[in-house]
Amino acid sequence: MTDFTSTRPPAMLPALQRFYLPLDTTAETLLRVVAGALLVTHGYGKILDPFGAAGMVESLGFYPGAFWSLLLSATEFFGGILIAIGLLTRPASFAAMIVLLVTVYFHGIVQDQGLGGSEKSILWAAIFFFFVIRGSNSQSVDAKIGKQI
Repeated sequence: MTDFTSTRPPAMLPALQRFYLPLDTTAETLLRVVAGALLVTHGYGKILDPFGAAGMVESLGFYPGAFWSLLLSATEFFGGILIAIGLLTRPASFAAMIVLLVTVYFHGIVQDQGLGGSEKSILWAAIFFFFVIRGSNSQSVDAKIGKQI
């Protein structure tokens, strides 16, 4: 069996290890909380009008638009809350990652904005992919209840 804790390269400046190693979990938690909170703020307007994006999602080929618009609203708003608190982190992050990959397609291909129009969505999708693979850490509700998918 492989020990994944030893896969990090040795520090170039060993004196700094005393500073950044204790912050490892805190930095990961901060990334998760910020990503989740920003997803909530992005989804807030959609959750107030959950069927408002029906036309837009149908223009991308997702029918019926009302269903997909509601799912988009719930994923961004409630999924963001789950990610921020670290509850069901992997499934919520997976749903968010799929939403972001669709926005990569929308901005990059449909609206023909290329990389410039889709780069933020690519970055956000990569952040949520990290949490799909990694899950949450010890500073999460998942850890407090002792379960993680």
